[in-house]
Amino acid sequence: MLCDALAERYQAVAATSGTEALDLVASESFDAVVTDLRMPDADGLAVLAASRRAAPERPVIVMTAFSAIDTAVESIRQGAYHYLTKPFKVDELVIFLGRAIEEVRLRREARALRNAMRKDLSPAGVLGRSKAMQAVLHVVERVADSPVPVLITGETGTGKGLLARAIHTESRRAGPFVTVNCAALPESLLESELFGHVRGAFTGATSNRPGLFLEANGGTLFLDEVGEMALPLQAKLLHALDASAVRPVGAEKEQPVDARIVAASNRDLREAVRSGAFREDLLYRLDVVTLEVPPLRHRRDDILELAEHFLSEARSRHASSPVMRLSPEAAEKLSSYSWPGNVRELQHVMERAVVLGRDAEVRPSELPSSILEDATRSAELSFRGDVIPVRELQRRYAAWALAQLDGQRGVTAQRLGVDGKTLAKWLAEPEVARSD
Repeated sequence: MLCDALAERYQAVAATSGTEALDLVASESFDAVVTDLRMPDADGLAVLAASRRAAPERPVIVMTAFSAIDTAVESIRQGAYHYLTKPFKVDELVIFLGRAIEEVRLRREARALRNAMRKDLSPAGVLGRSKAMQAVLHVVERVADSPVPVLITGETGTGKGLLARAIHTESRRAGPFVTVNCAALPESLLESELFGHVRGAFTGATSNRPGLFLEANGGTLFLDEVGEMALPLQAKLLHALDASAVRPVGAEKEQPVDARIVAASNRDLREAVRSGAFREDLLYRLDVVTLEVPPLRHRRDDILELAEHFLSEARSRHASSPVMRLSPEAAEKLSSYSWPGNVRELQHVMERAVVLGRDAEVRPSELPSSILEDATRSAELSFRGDVIPVRELQRRYAAWALAQLDGQRGVTAQRLGVDGKTLAKWLAEPEVARSD
């Protein structure tokens, strides 16, 4: 009877016993299962369990008599979508089936969309194969669903904004991702931009404006270059974070807000605190979880992967360009370059290569002179002249490596595979024996 009643909407298959149902749910693909609870050979809970083992997302609706409500409730605890007490109208079953199947479809689409967004983000510097980036992304996965603030540090051009967006994308927050560059606006405009204003609050305020905090309600607010924010505004930001509320400029009352804060800075905020340019209490409020994005020169395993991605992006914008790939010689130059402008510089270099390229392969001659000169200096290891002792070569190489890694002795020693004492010994000037 139920198969006939559902025939107009669905292709329904009947099982005449619990045992037959167990075989069907385990071996065939169905969008949903409707099962009685009390059956002589295998009850509805067994069918529910078998269905969940075979297809965890597949919804199961159970039917039961009023006297077995407790068992029906137990089926919900074990993962059933809904239960219907007999007798029920077929239209009621049709409604719940439609809802169940639609919910599964929406969940699958949401998952596919999230995976697609991850794929889009991956080549652009957020995901990388290098150990340095994998360590950062491991933390991203762990903190994405937490409401705590995240502070992202790193040099200009390393992709801090992309990492902030990845944190939002990986989270379950349904609100928008909203960005403000704290260095791009003067203090008065930044306050209005962040907290909003009411009509008449100042000259030119002809209407109410909610502000970016409220715009990001339920989502993520990304404060880029937060270290450039003026001290008076830092105090207002600290209050907003502590109170989870904002007061628009000129307003009398605060408005509650639920926005996850991700901040970024290329400055050393602790040094800014010591110099009086940044509030210590605000730093502690923002610095719950810190992500340090490594510069591109510390992620050499990622350089060519990123270059290929940016090359593909540039080709899509410049369809008339003949460029298809990097030549081995150009790839070698890119790999050995120090990349002071980091990922952003690499992106611009690839755009330039596509625009200027005349052949299918990018040649070294189509790369900026700074890359070619840097590669030459790297090959020379900063020494010239006659053959020199190995000890002096070792000292110069260690000094060159230290300069490449911004004077970070610990990192340099690790990259060279030695301890700190050995590196210090290598860097020491050799003693010169003198005779009387």
